[in-house]
Amino acid sequence: MTALPQPPGHLLSIEEYSALGEDEHGRYELQEGRLLVSPSPSMDHMIVIARLVVQLDGQLPRGLQVVPDVDVDLQLAPPDQPGWSRRPDLLIVTDAAAERVRSEGGLARASEVLVAVEVVSPGSKRTDHVIKRGEYADAGIPRYWIVDLDDPFTLIDCQLAGGLGYQDAGATAGTFATEVTDASGAVRFSVRLDLDRLLRR
Repeated sequence: MTALPQPPGHLLSIEEYSALGEDEHGRYELQEGRLLVSPSPSMDHMIVIARLVVQLDGQLPRGLQVVPDVDVDLQLAPPDQPGWSRRPDLLIVTDAAAERVRSEGGLARASEVLVAVEVVSPGSKRTDHVIKRGEYADAGIPRYWIVDLDDPFTLIDCQLAGGLGYQDAGATAGTFATEVTDASGAVRFSVRLDLDRLLRR
């Protein structure tokens, strides 16, 4: 990602970023008020995202949604201060979060996200494995899955561990199975993903 020029001395708040509108900020993200842009994803990247959506959608209980490619306010700063907004490849959120955005506008909020998923691209390895991992943990997102398309396809399941940030058990290949619970323990569901079928039939 590279930073786009900003007006001198002007860093964007979440309010200003949200007001840009979908057509204007496209695949942009906001990092401490600085607008960043990503190159368009590859075809393989988009195929993997589509197949993840299909696998996840059939397993989520009523009341949850899997949503690709939407902005998330990481809530790391007040709305009128230089902010952080990321655009994960996938989110798992509640129906209530989707309804709030539908009725109020604005962005999804980190506090509404159960799982954030990034599919690693050649130019995003450090961003996904280090920078976003730290930001998502700071934002309190309970689970962060990093899907790597290097052969063999793998998934790293990062789980919040109190003040220690994310902890993980290393990369999983083949079949990934886990149980996801929200911070309150009120929402609990199981997920099983066939990683080998994300790109190959």
